[in-house]
Amino acid sequence: MKVPKRLQPLVDDGMVDEVLYQLMSGKEAQVYVVQCGEEVCCAKVFKEAKKRSFKQAVEYQEGRKVRNSRRARAMSKKTRYGQKEQENAWLNAEVDALYRLARAGVRVPEPKGFVDGVLLMEMIVDSDGKAAPRLDDVTLAPEQARDYHGRVIAEVVRMLSAGLIHGDLSEFNVLVESDGPVIIDLPQAVNAAGNNNAERMLERDVDNMRSYFGKFAPELLITDYGKEIWALYESGDLHCDSKLTGRFEHDTHSADVDELMEVIDSAKEEERDRQERLLDDDED
Repeated sequence: MKVPKRLQPLVDDGMVDEVLYQLMSGKEAQVYVVQCGEEVCCAKVFKEAKKRSFKQAVEYQEGRKVRNSRRARAMSKKTRYGQKEQENAWLNAEVDALYRLARAGVRVPEPKGFVDGVLLMEMIVDSDGKAAPRLDDVTLAPEQARDYHGRVIAEVVRMLSAGLIHGDLSEFNVLVESDGPVIIDLPQAVNAAGNNNAERMLERDVDNMRSYFGKFAPELLITDYGKEIWALYESGDLHCDSKLTGRFEHDTHSADVDELMEVIDSAKEEERDRQERLLDDDED
């Protein structure tokens, strides 16, 4: 096929030998299957900001660090340069997350390079060597659903152990290769330690997976892995090999309102005494 304009620099530099065909086109990017030497890869071409429909929500960006202070100041403003830097930071966040998770052993496409808004990465294939389907496109037997669910939850744990949360995990961004699930699409990856929405997003990711796999294995619908995983993370006890039960004991104790009011009244009284002493000191 004709080489798309955005891929031409990679062809000129010898990183890509041939563009075979377009695999998909989404709200964030277009993905092409390309020949790189003897290896067939995917080239994810990110769309320009004005052509993308995904909202760069503040809740996702919280906790992301910008190393350059000038860029950080510019991003806080609405200048053209600031918007450009914010866009670059958004794209780099996905690439950085992919490299970070691959190093941590999370089953994501192996990144090969990132040039001018184009991400080269491993092509995920099925048992026939064709492009792997999305999880949403397959029908699962109950046993297979339980197996895949366990694998995805294990990947979520590995991600969190590496400090990241997918933030938008669903059956639409999990591919099914010959060896099982592979997690894709990470533009909204969340810094677990630096984002106030991290707990809610982790639970949402896990609950999405519970709902999907629960359609094939209904017993999964009564599990509560999200809260269990977060509780282990908060206590510092979460590891890649943590044994999970899928159960979580919710705190059912009601707050002692009378005791709480006593504490508040005591604090108010201490503050009044402090203010009176300050007035006495001023008069002296």
